[in-house]
Order: sequence, then structure tokens, then C-alpha cells
Amino acid sequence: MPNKKDDVYGDHISHKFNDELTELKTQFLNMGGLVENQVERAVQALVDGDGHQAEDVRAGDKKVDRMEVDLDEEATLIIARRQPTARDLRLVIAVIKMVADLERVGDEAKKIAKMAIKLSEEGQAPRGYVEIRHITTHVLSMLHDALDAFARLDSEQALRVMKEDKRVDEEYQAAARTLLTFMMEDTRNISRCMSVMWVLRALERVGDHACNIAENVIFMVKGEDVRHTPVEEAEKVVGR
Repeated sequence: MPNKKDDVYGDHISHKFNDELTELKTQFLNMGGLVENQVERAVQALVDGDGHQAEDVRAGDKKVDRMEVDLDEEATLIIARRQPTARDLRLVIAVIKMVADLERVGDEAKKIAKMAIKLSEEGQAPRGYVEIRHITTHVLSMLHDALDAFARLDSEQALRVMKEDKRVDEEYQAAARTLLTFMMEDTRNISRCMSVMWVLRALERVGDHACNIAENVIFMVKGEDVRHTPVEEAEKVVGR
């Protein structure tokens, strides 16, 4: 659970400033929920061979882009109007960074939808869907937990998300080896398996972006940048 002393955002004499920070956090979480849904629906469209749903996901990416622009603008206005310092400035800066990660998750969902349309038109389900389902469950759990860590200012949960990234990388590599075997067994599988490889790569990237969000949560709560540092170092920061 987050430490009580860390949970200090939104405690200002100015109620208007409180409201602005609360709205910024709410809109960020709304965007997070949207991109979670985009990824989930894109993978479901792939597995079901549902080209229509895949097209809906591609169209939905425009809403993700609009939310990114709106959040960036709101964060910039808060900096200009309020000139926040210390913890509040960390919050606003972290949101700006994390919004970029959410937008990229939306882009990965769009890529998956594109592959879903391509594979549905080919009409034959390729190998690798079991691996796709497994990794999807894993990375969506990471993304959800990272967003929850942000909502609750929970640096310990954020650290757990960071630790999961290595497992996703291992799962991706194992799935890639399996698909390579299929392609070697029958060259007719190459085109379809390559499409699945692109989907797996997109999902692995979703895990990376969830990890980035978790790192920024730790920055918000602890005031230390844990990007590009070993997990062991992040553990020390969170434990302080």
C-alpha cells in the first residue's frame, strides 16, 4: 500500500488547483482505460478473425490521439498558471511522459488491428494464437497494475510491474522461437507467421510502455528517476 506521507497530491489551499490536478489525473486514467480496451479488442478481433471490429479499433486510435493532445495542453496550462514546485511539478511532468506511453500503446493496438484485418482476409488462422493470448493477458495485467499504482501513488506496486517486464521479454522470445520452428517446417507458413510475429512484438512493446509508466510512478512518489537503472536499484529507492 502507498505510504500515507506520499499521498499528498491535491492538498492545497487553492481549491481550484486541487480540482485541476484531480482532473488531470482523472483524464489520464480515462485515457489509460481507453488504450487498455483498444489492445484487448484488437487481439480479440485477431483471434476471432473479425475484420469489422479490427477496423473499429483502427478508427478508435483517433480518439486516443485527441486525448493525448488535450492532456498535454492541460498539463502545460497548469505549469503556466500555477508554476508548481516539488511534488506537484513531478506529478505534471510524469503525466506528460506517461501520456506519451499511453499514446504509443494505442499505436500498438492499431498495428495489431492491422494484422487482424490482413489475417482475416487470408482466411486461415495461423499458429501462435495460444502464445498471443498468453502474452496479451500478461501485458494487459501489467498496464492495469501500472495505472492502478498511479491512481493510488503506490510505488511498491509500480516496482512489481517493473519486475514483470523481464518475464514478458522471455515469453516473447520463446514464442518467437516456436513460430520460427513452424516456418522452418513448412515455408507456406512464413507469411502468416510473420504477421503473428509482428503482433507478438507489438504486445511486448505494450509491456515496455507499462514498465515506463511504473517507473514514472516511482519518480512521482519518491522523487528519484529509476529509468535505465537495474531493478535492484529501484528496489532500494522504493524501500526508502
